[in-house]
Amino acid sequence: MPSPQISAIICTHNRDAYLGLAIDSLLRQDFPGEFEIIVVDNASTDTTRTVVEARTHPRLKYVYEPTLGLSVARNTGAAKARAAILAYLDDDAVASEQWLRVLEAAYQGNEKLAIAGGKVTLLWSEGTVPPAWLSAGLAANLGLYDLGDEGVWIDRPGLTPRGLNYSIRRTFLDAVGGFDVNLGRVGKNLLSNEELLMTELALQQGWQVAYLPDALVAHHVAVERSRPTWFLQRGWWQGISECYREELTGRAGWGQLGRGGERLLRGLYRSVKYFSDPAQRFDNFVYAYGQIGYLKRAIQGLLSAKGSTE
Repeated sequence: MPSPQISAIICTHNRDAYLGLAIDSLLRQDFPGEFEIIVVDNASTDTTRTVVEARTHPRLKYVYEPTLGLSVARNTGAAKARAAILAYLDDDAVASEQWLRVLEAAYQGNEKLAIAGGKVTLLWSEGTVPPAWLSAGLAANLGLYDLGDEGVWIDRPGLTPRGLNYSIRRTFLDAVGGFDVNLGRVGKNLLSNEELLMTELALQQGWQVAYLPDALVAHHVAVERSRPTWFLQRGWWQGISECYREELTGRAGWGQLGRGGERLLRGLYRSVKYFSDPAQRFDNFVYAYGQIGYLKRAIQGLLSAKGSTE
């Protein structure tokens, strides 16, 4: 089989109910050249392998990765892929037919492009509707990502493309040592920020990061992700992830206590201020709750640093 121009990678862990739809969306790609599809089974205990093997196609490859962790699985997928451009699709997402074509064309036209991703819409489970307390900001935690209908050059990590609709140039990924295995989801913990760190590194090194609206993906919203408890847990891990990202980029220290404390108070104040607006009230409460996770991690880091100097 000729060398692929782009490798589509799905990293999956116990998501057999959605996985087939994700794979099928890649098999339907309107791509004029060669591409491959790699499914990295990250220590699944369900019927993931059966779902993959039921789809016999020369483009499709199954890989088993026993060490649990999204970043570990992404690095495994990159190691098995043959193309210079790697496109990551979540196991509960559905790619539009032009997804790979739009992504690959962007890299071909710009040798300085390190990372690119596209618009993400949400697919709600049957019988489920967006709750009244769900703000646009919290919907982003479900994967919603829309910077408009025109391309955008990303100039700060906070606008980085979503990991469920994400592509990266192999030479850049290799240069930074792959995805940091201390960030990214591991089983049921919701660590994140691995994509934000990648964007930060890319911009520091003079690479470019792009939002491509036509590289469209739809993301399934599982029933459990429409509950307040899931957002609180997600906010907690977001705070921990942000603290760890600061450690990696040399911004750890006593100043984290001031930053985290100020954000905690601001979130609580705004939660009370917008008490009559259920979406804004809950959004700010989740933000404040996340700062507790941030502060806990910061204190642990300070105590660890102090212990190492004694």
